[in-house]
Amino acid sequence: METLALFEAAAPDQRLGAATIVLRGFALPYVREVMPALAAIEAQSPFRHMVTPGGFTMSVALTNCGALGWTTDRSGYRYTSTDPDTGQPWPGMPAVFARLAREAATAAGFDAFEPDACLVNRYLPGSRMSLHQDKNERDYDAPIVSVSLGMRAVFLFGGHKRTEPTVKVPLLHGDVVVWGGVDRMRYHGVMPLKDEPHALLGSRRINFTFRKAG
Repeated sequence: METLALFEAAAPDQRLGAATIVLRGFALPYVREVMPALAAIEAQSPFRHMVTPGGFTMSVALTNCGALGWTTDRSGYRYTSTDPDTGQPWPGMPAVFARLAREAATAAGFDAFEPDACLVNRYLPGSRMSLHQDKNERDYDAPIVSVSLGMRAVFLFGGHKRTEPTVKVPLLHGDVVVWGGVDRMRYHGVMPLKDEPHALLGSRRINFTFRKAG
């Protein structure tokens, strides 16, 4: 366990649905390798605030790594093989990222997960993610693996319709949420973050979401 996380004793894993689980503290042993890999990704493809098709600027800053990266602008949501800001391929997925994603998926009951896309989100105080479905991927049989680092967040997990009730799930540094199967298309989001600085990342939350997009 990372020294900075000694006071963050992992709570028991939490089942949110038939095919959804929060793996408490699962990512903590990977953090020492993840942080320099993240810095290299940001240096090649910096975080940016993307614009939705409706013209709204996202409060969460985003970049990607892997063979494919998720992007949005006035023309729509999509995956691309190149970073539209640089014209170059997205940074390759670091080996530690792929290993963390595979091992978390296996722990959640999804064997042989091989992600080809990793969305990297940076939340600052006040940032939020509205309820949405992950539906730009071609392979809905693969799970979503979501890793939380830094500041505490409240994850919203709903049903298959936007209007269905949501549960509020606190996520701490090192927690990993995995959902797939019958839960793959459930709505989810993140409430506005409070400014509760974390020992490692300060007033930031970094969230990796791994997908099989192509």
